[in-house]
Amino acid sequence: MNPATPTLLYIDDDAGLARLVDRGLTRLGFKVVHAASGTQGLDRLAQGGIDVVALDQYMPGLDGLETLERIMAVPNAPPVVFVTAAQDSSIAVTALKAGAADYLMKDVHGDFIPLLQVAVDGALRQARIQKARDDAEAEVHASRDRFAALAAEREMLLREVNHRVGNSLQIIASLLHLQANSSTQDDVKAALTNAMGRVAAVAQVHRRLYTSHDLKSVLLNQYLDALLEDLRRSAEGNRMSRLTLAAEPIEIDPDRAVAIGIIVNELVMNAVKYAYPDGAGPIHVVLNAQDDNLVLSIADDGVGLNVRTDPRSTGMGQRIVSAMASKLDASVERDSAHAGTRIVLRFCRVDKPAAKPGCVEAS
Repeated sequence: MNPATPTLLYIDDDAGLARLVDRGLTRLGFKVVHAASGTQGLDRLAQGGIDVVALDQYMPGLDGLETLERIMAVPNAPPVVFVTAAQDSSIAVTALKAGAADYLMKDVHGDFIPLLQVAVDGALRQARIQKARDDAEAEVHASRDRFAALAAEREMLLREVNHRVGNSLQIIASLLHLQANSSTQDDVKAALTNAMGRVAAVAQVHRRLYTSHDLKSVLLNQYLDALLEDLRRSAEGNRMSRLTLAAEPIEIDPDRAVAIGIIVNELVMNAVKYAYPDGAGPIHVVLNAQDDNLVLSIADDGVGLNVRTDPRSTGMGQRIVSAMASKLDASVERDSAHAGTRIVLRFCRVDKPAAKPGCVEAS
């Protein structure tokens, strides 16, 4: 569309009136092309270069309404001003419903030409506004599609990263396991086994993320179930045969899931080592929600505080639990009423407990 010199296609079988329209609108800055029938008008429109159409109703062959219907079916059709001498208002209503931009009455002397100019200018202006709106909507849709494609690519890359990190950590855990099995020194074997469990706890989070539909959160019940199964497989004999889990399906972000997994690993391994000097016994891991807080407990029915500190203990596990509890802003308590040993951690399910007045704060 050339707004400086727009081209008007005037479709009317009245040649004399067409000449009046040509002279009148040419003086007003238009280029006028005449077609004597609806069929000729459609042929000329197909050649391109038409900015606006003025269309008469009564013509031989295709009448104005039939021609209008076919024009509206053309992709990116120019606006149409319906022009007729008929006094029937129903024709105007039908034309406007069919897509005409405007409607006006004509006369045989050409007195309507100034009104036609106003109607054509209005139709062109409205067409420009509509085109700008359509272009803006198309750009919005294109931007949305590009964003969706980028988000899908980012998600795929994150899955691949989690897959590769999980595999790498699993390889490290396997190497530590091999090294522990080949060691002849009990303290070295124990240290390597503990390290293997810590690495496996982190690797399990990445495996969860790789197979999950949501890369931003981990279901703790599934994660802890898989983690404890890893511990059972790595245990010697049947020392973890009575290891149980009761956990609600709670979603949490991956970083906090790692801290929870490492704490569970440390406290379960501690119970395996020290709670039952004469063999295996029950170890219970429980996780549940209390309002905005999560409560995690690891309990055994073993010797409890009545046993003296094991001389093999380095205190590393306790330092790791304290560090991970600090990362969670968790309070850590020993249940003095429990016959064996029961450690209870309370922490907020979100990363910033200050934003949740109901969350606990680390003591």
